[in-house]
Amino acid sequence: MRRLVHRGAPDRWRPGLDRSPVQAKDPVSRKRLDHFVPEAHGARPVETHPRGEGGLPLVLDLAHGAATPLHVRIGDALRRAILERRIARGARLPGSRALAEDLGCARGTVLTALEQLVAEGYLTAHRGSGTRVAATLPDDTLAVARTPDAAAPPSAPSPPPPTLSRRGTALIASSARAWFSAPVAPDAFALGRPAADAFPYAIFGRLLQTEWRDGAPPPHPLGDPRLRAATAAYLAATRGVACTADAVIVTAGIRQSLRLLAQLLLDPGETALVEDPGFPGIALALAEAGLRPVPVPVGPGGLAIDRAGAALGARLAVVTPAHHYPLGHAMSLENRLALLAWAEAANAWIVEDDYGGEYRYAGRPLPPLRALDRTGRVIYAGSFSKVLLPALQLSYLVLPQGLAGPVQRALAETGPAPSGLGQGALARFIDDGHLGRHLRRTRKLHAGRQAALLAAARDRAAGLL
Repeated sequence: MRRLVHRGAPDRWRPGLDRSPVQAKDPVSRKRLDHFVPEAHGARPVETHPRGEGGLPLVLDLAHGAATPLHVRIGDALRRAILERRIARGARLPGSRALAEDLGCARGTVLTALEQLVAEGYLTAHRGSGTRVAATLPDDTLAVARTPDAAAPPSAPSPPPPTLSRRGTALIASSARAWFSAPVAPDAFALGRPAADAFPYAIFGRLLQTEWRDGAPPPHPLGDPRLRAATAAYLAATRGVACTADAVIVTAGIRQSLRLLAQLLLDPGETALVEDPGFPGIALALAEAGLRPVPVPVGPGGLAIDRAGAALGARLAVVTPAHHYPLGHAMSLENRLALLAWAEAANAWIVEDDYGGEYRYAGRPLPPLRALDRTGRVIYAGSFSKVLLPALQLSYLVLPQGLAGPVQRALAETGPAPSGLGQGALARFIDDGHLGRHLRRTRKLHAGRQAALLAAARDRAAGLL
């Protein structure tokens, strides 16, 4: 069966394998016309999809001038979209075949419209890069842009500012003070960022590809079961935290974890203790949940609960005992035991944020609060983003036995955990031994960089520090 192809005017068709009247070397039309689709003259905007030929999806309104030939209306619709900046300068258009199929017309009709826009200077066509919007439009398009057809609709009056709740107003105010207005540290001195240059990108990339190929399961509200099991084994081996996979849940970071715990365990207006100084996102997350964060000064031995806690009637404390943020102190064993005794007596909860607990360069490591807890008052929080890459946004909570069920039921109602694909790849990364090798390598790397920094400080900043 011979195919119908375009020879000459857009509405004339004859058998053969000839090309459109545009020269074959023009990338707009160098492919043969494989089939003919009758033209559709519907008045509704048509969305076009790039399929495999590149380009962004477009919505073309072909209702203007229904009596006008279709190739003219297609050209006018594309021209309007370009002038109204709905298609960005330099953007790649879908291929002519995809455009024709989506518009329900002959490819030759689309080619004629594109050829005209190339001639007018709206589009450029080059072999290998497809058809794109010109980076610089011709000068005479400024006049066309002011015509009624091409002009953008008149701008609507600015709406009044939204009326926020008291909670929303306080949230925005505290956020602006504590977070967004904070100065950005240079990369070399940014806290909580691991050595990105040491991350095994090739290995992790292969594991991500394996997840794609094997068909990653849908995100689980509590986290990928494989990652939860791998995390439990990892914590038992490296941090002395004995737990089962059922006690582990995966979150998107400490702030999400705190919002969940605060809403589940405390009522609005109750007090939570935070370290002073401390990570501003912790106090912000507690305030977002309706709590009243109260700062407690941190000394060389960490937060001392006998200076606050019971007197304030708090029922939650968030601490960083292994490596205080940002001073670097470790909480003394005396203060750890006092904090645990307070939590038991006050029926309170302790969130142990063990960020960076994998790295320690001086002194003997103290056991985590979770390992000392005998009454189930400590909720252990950790993060893989601090030892691998911040972009992973994968953290975890280890819940006491009595709390695991309520938290899991709450998470089942609030939606899935983040990055299901990344969770599967990270589980493989841990199970295959890559995380252990990475930690051994980066411990030496960070220790060397710390030694170099301290030596430079002694040599060049003597008397200043």
